[in-house]
Amino acid sequence: MAKRLTRAEVPVEMTWKLEDIFPTMEDWETAFAAVDGLIPSVTRYRGRLGEGAATLLACLEAGEELTKKAMPVMVYASLNQSADGTSPVYQGMMARVAGMMARLQAETSFIQSEALALPDGTLERYLKEEPGLSGFSRMIGRWIDQKPHMLHPQTEVAIAALGEVLSSPSMIYNRSKSSDMAFEPVTDKDGVQHPMSFAVYEGRYEKSADTVLRRNAWESFAKGLKKYRNTYAATWATEVKKNVVLAKLRGYRSATDMILSAEQEVTEEVYANVHDVILWELAPHMRRYVELRKKVLGLDKILYCDIEAPLDPEYTPVVSYAEASETILRGLSVLGEDYAAVMADGLRNRWIDLADNIGKSTGAFTSGVYGLHPYILITWTGEMRDALVLAHELGHAGHGVMTMRNQRLSNTRGSRFFTEAPSTINELLVGQDILDRAKDSRMRRWVIMQFLATYYHNFVRHLIEGELQRRIYVLAEAGRPITESVLSKVQGEILEQYWGGVVEVDDGARLTWMRQPHYYMGLYPYTYSAGLTVGTAVAQAIREQGKPIVDKWLEVLKAGGSKKPIELAMMAGVDMTKPEPLRKAVAYVGSLIDEVVASF
Repeated sequence: MAKRLTRAEVPVEMTWKLEDIFPTMEDWETAFAAVDGLIPSVTRYRGRLGEGAATLLACLEAGEELTKKAMPVMVYASLNQSADGTSPVYQGMMARVAGMMARLQAETSFIQSEALALPDGTLERYLKEEPGLSGFSRMIGRWIDQKPHMLHPQTEVAIAALGEVLSSPSMIYNRSKSSDMAFEPVTDKDGVQHPMSFAVYEGRYEKSADTVLRRNAWESFAKGLKKYRNTYAATWATEVKKNVVLAKLRGYRSATDMILSAEQEVTEEVYANVHDVILWELAPHMRRYVELRKKVLGLDKILYCDIEAPLDPEYTPVVSYAEASETILRGLSVLGEDYAAVMADGLRNRWIDLADNIGKSTGAFTSGVYGLHPYILITWTGEMRDALVLAHELGHAGHGVMTMRNQRLSNTRGSRFFTEAPSTINELLVGQDILDRAKDSRMRRWVIMQFLATYYHNFVRHLIEGELQRRIYVLAEAGRPITESVLSKVQGEILEQYWGGVVEVDDGARLTWMRQPHYYMGLYPYTYSAGLTVGTAVAQAIREQGKPIVDKWLEVLKAGGSKKPIELAMMAGVDMTKPEPLRKAVAYVGSLIDEVVASF
């Protein structure tokens, strides 16, 4: 049985270069200590925002500078823990950072509450009087929109001071997942034993061509999850209850209304459309695609762990990181030289952590520091699929860089509703380039199946997560206790409804709610589908119309968070207030499935 590496054993070239943030741990400690000393540069304006527009501008600029100093401290600690969540040092760093951020939020929360306490029309007048406030107009506009839901200033300070406590469900889940959860090793069809971990299961075994290994790994995975089901249920229930209570305190109709309007800036109608159109109208197509596995692979039945079993198991293109880098750069060259240069910088200068080590966070994500560059976490397995996942994450990175170059910090963070569009466009462009260069029908089919893997993850898996959230919040709003039995029951009902008897929904499948950190990030899961819908439309338009659409898209990336997500989609030519783009995306996925089914 191969031994998994500790973080210390990982070759440096497989890791990200965190020295770009802080050369040494001592430098991080110095920066950490300096943050508290900068707080008075902001609090000196407490009680003075009524003095005029110039004072508000000075306060906002001081707050932004404080955030710029705190951000690298926070990101450095977070990335280290993501690389090795078993490290007591990194756990301690994150705990200290959480305390620091809670202090900052408490000390600076007066800005919004005090600004909104000014007489009606004052903020609008300030914006007209002081040109320097134009860079903060988007943020001030959001404040004004949220004014009916603001609490007494002292209450806002108290809530901000509890920031570390209120975010603890996420911390508890992620720390337990990376540090405590262990799984029994598994054997393959030849009786060879293999190590088992959360990351290896989701990155390798779940898609293994070896049915014995895949199902043994699923059994081990489900057994490991089951040990933590009550703890994780209580953790998620706390997150749900927190949002329900905050929504009631702030006078929102529901927690869903609060998250959608305050954080994502979309309506409940748009939210409902994504679920109702994509999830349920795509279901018949996906059932047909999954049924194909039973026929082609000769399976006795389709278990939940068989959904992503490779249909052509003897054909798994492998690729080195260097080869994948060139493939990605070629596929994204259509977006222009400046964008391609950003991609090359990331691929060649260790923005990316590729290692598979004990304690490393699962999945893939992108995080960054304003004024520096993004960082990408991925577990590199050497299969061609990794190139598409990396292209996806580089889409987030490219969006971040383009935004940082053109927007001040206050306008860099956009709505999660739009977050996945830049990443999925990159994934589709790179995949299409590989498809165009495919020299035989087998390779063409493989590429199409990779597209379908992306649509499965975003239009099915993540959207089923979203549907679970949707139903659980309804139960919580009605006063229903959220327990393990409730979560597993509702999860099972959704899966059975979606797969319509095609997939056997076993006890492990009913524990699927334990697998994602997305539940601790607001209503995040459904936004993958929204982003992929925009990405599908724009990628197709780029292929059909070329440079005019590319130019539009680059302007969208530069806009960052300076506009609402629906406006950004409109800039790209996609009207997400209507169901038509959703149905067009569903039809496209159906056509891909048609081609794959016909090929066998």
